[in-house]
Amino acid sequence: MNLHGWVDAYLDHLRVERALSKNTLAAYAQDLGLMLAHLPDEQEVTTVKLDDIASLLTKEHQRGQSARSSARRLSSVRGFFRFLVKEHVIPEDPTSLLDRPKIPRKLPRVLSVPEVDRLLAAPAIHTSAGQMHSAMIHLMYASGLRVTELISLRLADLDLARGLLVVLGKGGKTRLVPTAERALDHVRAYLEAVRPGWANAHEPALFVSLRGKPMTRQGFWKLIKRYAVLAGINVNLSPHKLRHSFATHLLERGADLRAVQTMLGHADLGTTEIYTRITQDHVRATHRRTHPRA
Repeated sequence: MNLHGWVDAYLDHLRVERALSKNTLAAYAQDLGLMLAHLPDEQEVTTVKLDDIASLLTKEHQRGQSARSSARRLSSVRGFFRFLVKEHVIPEDPTSLLDRPKIPRKLPRVLSVPEVDRLLAAPAIHTSAGQMHSAMIHLMYASGLRVTELISLRLADLDLARGLLVVLGKGGKTRLVPTAERALDHVRAYLEAVRPGWANAHEPALFVSLRGKPMTRQGFWKLIKRYAVLAGINVNLSPHKLRHSFATHLLERGADLRAVQTMLGHADLGTTEIYTRITQDHVRATHRRTHPRA
C-alpha cells in the first residue's frame, strides 16, 4: 500500500477506533493532505525521512503559518507515523526528533459578568425564535458547553428534575454537567411553548429550527454575533468565549479547579489551569483598585 493508502487507513482508524468528531477528522485530513502534497507522488511510506517533514514545516512557516498551526500540523503527522510504527509498517517515527514549535501562551478574552448579563437579556423572549435563542445562550453559559456539544444535545440528555445534562464531548466521551436553574427555566419555556410546534414527530434533538431540523454550528455562531451587537459587546464574540467566561467566573467565585475541569470535559488539568491565570489577574486588579495601600 502506498503513502496515500496508509493515510486513508489512518483516517479510518481515527474515525472507527478513536471515534473522533467530523471536525477533528477534517483537521487531520487537511494536515495530512498538505504532507502528501509536499512529498513526491510516488514516494513510499518507508522512505519518508525527518528532513522531508522538517522541510514541510519550514515551508509553511515561510508562508506565514502561525506557531499554533505548525504545532497542530506536526501533531497530526506525528500521530500518523506513530500509527505506522504500531502497525509494523516502519521501524521508527521519522518525526521523533522534531521539536514542537513553541506557542506563546495567550490568555483568552472573557466577558465580564455585566456583559454576560446584557447578552443573556438580548433575545426577545416574547417571540418563538427569541425564546429558543435565549434557552440556548443561557444553557451554554450556565454549563460551559462547546458549541458542538450544545447543538448535539438530545431531549433524552436533559434531566430537568436534577438539573443535569448528559453531554457528548470530544472523542465520544460523555460527562454529566450541572446547570443553573435560571437556564432550566428558559429551557422549560422553550419546551412548552416553542419546540412542540417546530420539531418533527420523531426528532431527538433538543434545539430545532423553525423548519424542524437541529440547529447548526453556523446558525448558532450567527445568532451569538447578532446578539453581541444588540447587547453592545464590542468584542469579536464567539461561542467559545462564552465557555471561557463560564470557567473564569466560576474560578473567580472560588470553584475547585478539578470540578471546573470535569464540567469543561478537559482530559488534561493543564488545559484548565490557563483560567487560573485570568483569575489571578482579576485578583491583582481588585487588590490594586480597593486596597488602601495598593
